[in-house]
Amino acid sequence: MGIRRDSLHKRRSTGGRQKKWRKKRKFESGRIPAGTKISSNVCVRRLRVRGGNYKFRALRLDSGNWSWPSEAVSRKTRVLDVSYNASNNELVRTQTLVKSAIVQIDAAPFRHWYESHYGIKIGIKKVKGQKVEESVVEAKRSGSLTRKIASRQKDRKLDPLLDEQFSTGRLYACISSRPGQCGRCDGYILEGKELEFYMKKMQKKKTK
Repeated sequence: MGIRRDSLHKRRSTGGRQKKWRKKRKFESGRIPAGTKISSNVCVRRLRVRGGNYKFRALRLDSGNWSWPSEAVSRKTRVLDVSYNASNNELVRTQTLVKSAIVQIDAAPFRHWYESHYGIKIGIKKVKGQKVEESVVEAKRSGSLTRKIASRQKDRKLDPLLDEQFSTGRLYACISSRPGQCGRCDGYILEGKELEFYMKKMQKKKTK
């Protein structure tokens, strides 16, 4: 029989059964889901598909290319954990990488970029009742670079929720690629309203 992706075996929208008026077609056949896992032993299989094209089925991945939308910068970094999946909690339990899953990634590459770009340290752990002043990265700089960094700081804005995450060394991100189709695990860092939304969802799940 195999896996089918047709709708001939289903009922009509009115509820009536459909008569079999033709046989199965090759283009309606499906395949077993990839079930991509987090592992340093990376495994990506090449798959020949219809039309002589190729898909890349990632079975195990540990890193990807992640974008920071508000800063328009991207860095390659490790995927550490699957935190939330809107479609199925089982995919969180089994740590499966799929599109739109919320994962935790290593914050170090983005923290290094931010400190070199703005000349300010971020992700400093805060002690209750104490004010934390912004500490400037001390390094020898030319006059032109000092002026450039000063001009960058005029429009600098960092989400407080993101700053908290930098102190833990992990950032929440959303997968935007399809690991089972293109063999890559790429995405973007969550911030603003979207981050707040998913933080609430994850908090609600913890309290249940």
